Amino acid sequence: MRGTDEASGSPFSYVDLEGRIPAGRPLRKIRQIVNDALTSLDAEFDALYTDFGRPPIAPERLIRASLLQILLSIRSERQLMQKMDYNLLF
Repeated sequence: MRGTDEASGSPFSYVDLEGRIPAGRPLRKIRQIVNDALTSLDAEFDALYTDFGRPPIAPERLIRASLLQILLSIRSERQLMQKMDYNLLF
């Protein structure tokens, strides 16, 4: 079973994150290119997972997180999660 790649908003946030991010931010364009590439790989990802069991983290999310870690020179996964918790990336 493959995990879903749906974004879930924080249950305590009343502000849309897309509205808080500047439109000219370079990561927006990179995000669109990455999303298009990952959409084209959807069938390959489906073939790698079984139909039963607990759903894992979607591979698209892991790839995006790794790419952000590389692009922003974040040294560890812990620091990456801290920055994502503070909504500093996207």
